[in-house]
Amino acid sequence: MRRLRRTRPLRELVRETDLEPNHLVQPLFVVSGEGIRDEVPSMPGVERYSIAELVGEASELRSVGIGGVILFGIPASKDEAGSGAYDPEGVVQMAVRALKEAHPELVVITDVCLCEYTSHGHCGIVRDGEVDNDITIELLAQTAISQADAGADVVAPSDMMDGRIGAIRSQLDEEGHSNVAIVAYSAKYASAFYGPFREAAESTPSFGDRRGYQMDGANALEAVREAELDLAEGADVVMVKPAMPYLDVIRRVKDQTGAPVGAYQVSGEYSMLKAAAQNGWIDERAAVLESLTAIRRAGADLVLTYFAKEAAGWL
Repeated sequence: MRRLRRTRPLRELVRETDLEPNHLVQPLFVVSGEGIRDEVPSMPGVERYSIAELVGEASELRSVGIGGVILFGIPASKDEAGSGAYDPEGVVQMAVRALKEAHPELVVITDVCLCEYTSHGHCGIVRDGEVDNDITIELLAQTAISQADAGADVVAPSDMMDGRIGAIRSQLDEEGHSNVAIVAYSAKYASAFYGPFREAAESTPSFGDRRGYQMDGANALEAVREAELDLAEGADVVMVKPAMPYLDVIRRVKDQTGAPVGAYQVSGEYSMLKAAAQNGWIDERAAVLESLTAIRRAGADLVLTYFAKEAAGWL
């Protein structure tokens, strides 16, 4: 077996898994205001951008050939209904228009959720201390339409409400957006690895947690069922989140569905690697590329990662 490992050209000749910049999607945080590039303390190298600065960052991302970007918005104000999510003049909607005008070939994906926009930090409308599934999906569909109207290529519902993919697909088709794709966060686990994101997006729940609607980390077959349901409702891509702690789930979903699969290397995964590298405990470049290759090897066709820009440059 060692004969084909002897030299780099031989290893490359028989390599089973490839990792290219076009497999990577860069998450970006966009805020209201002007002239803002605000670093997230718990995520070294990750910034929140106002729109003009976001467009400039997109130019750099395009230059290294990444597959696309996904936008998360932080509005100037929040309310119980998360109205900033579906405001046609919301921060994400304006950012999409600016990005598509400046970079029409850039794949722009938008996060469809209410958590960044609600005053309580939950992913939907709260009634009697719980998120009301059916009212929430109406607002999620409205959010998706407003983002598609702005020019989004892909919408990505991350809320984990039941039935939201069908509602969004139906509404997109009715409103003339049949070409807009859906990346469904099908298996989004209630994970301990989301902490830095919640700081970046200012979306920490003010009470309770999200275990009532996000998945239990002990379950894998359930993830396959979620993915199959989302595909039946009209999803184009199904996603597993987080990535590294759930490589087995990525593989199960890929094998069982045969559909395009995304995986999200989340903020906690990023911050751990960054912290270890900054302390000199690991080789950052080698560890990051190894982790991304592992996610691809597990079955992910696209990887959302805060390392996208750096990794694309290394590649």
